[in-house]
Amino acid sequence: MDKYDTIWHILITMRTSTLSRIDRLEVITARLKSDEPITIGEIAKEVGVSIRTLNRDIEVLRSRGLPIETDVGRGGGIRLDQRWGVGRVNLNYTEAVDLMISLAIAEQMKSPLFMAHLSSIRHKVMASFSPSMKSKVNGIKTRIIIGKSASEVVLSNFLTPKRKTVEKLHQAFLMLQRIKITYCDESGKETLRTIEPHYLFLSYPVWYILAWDKLREDMRVFRCDRIEKIQTLSESFKLIPLTEFKNKRDGISPT
Repeated sequence: MDKYDTIWHILITMRTSTLSRIDRLEVITARLKSDEPITIGEIAKEVGVSIRTLNRDIEVLRSRGLPIETDVGRGGGIRLDQRWGVGRVNLNYTEAVDLMISLAIAEQMKSPLFMAHLSSIRHKVMASFSPSMKSKVNGIKTRIIIGKSASEVVLSNFLTPKRKTVEKLHQAFLMLQRIKITYCDESGKETLRTIEPHYLFLSYPVWYILAWDKLREDMRVFRCDRIEKIQTLSESFKLIPLTEFKNKRDGISPT
């Protein structure tokens, strides 16, 4: 074997070894994520390496950010930290908006059960928004009003709002955008309305929109579960003070 053959043999050996280790790391990672009890000795046997080699593999995985815990000794257990995954949650824009509105609702309810870490969670989610969006997000809490629970009459004909409808409403609500809605009133009659969603009012579990109705040229209240369709328009609007909606808010019908 000449020197070129020797070099080629070394390269092939290194390549085989590298692929073997990559495969092994994937197997170890998958085994740990299965959350089934296992010892260091057992997993070393499964992947066909010594304890010493396995420990080196574990250090490689730790360097990649996998929080592996091990117990001392050959028969010691190996597992992922129970809090693994916390801090790695990736939210898209719609999910972040929904979460911020949910946090604002929890803050408005002022329940001790919910208040422990709301502030720190809100600040962390806020960091995902651009500077121009933060002012809008900051104002959400003052635009959500919590009232008394819905009456039995309301609950008797209440339906859960459609998910897509809620998403579009949240977006328009946050961005102060007009929306065109197909609305079904208490008699079952459908009308097409262009409205400005200024405030959200919760009479648990029923949500209402305190809005400016372009058709009526007046303030109106709409039940969210009676909105059949929503189309977001490009026109924005200026927020009307909540005091202007007082009569409408106080007069929300039990039906």
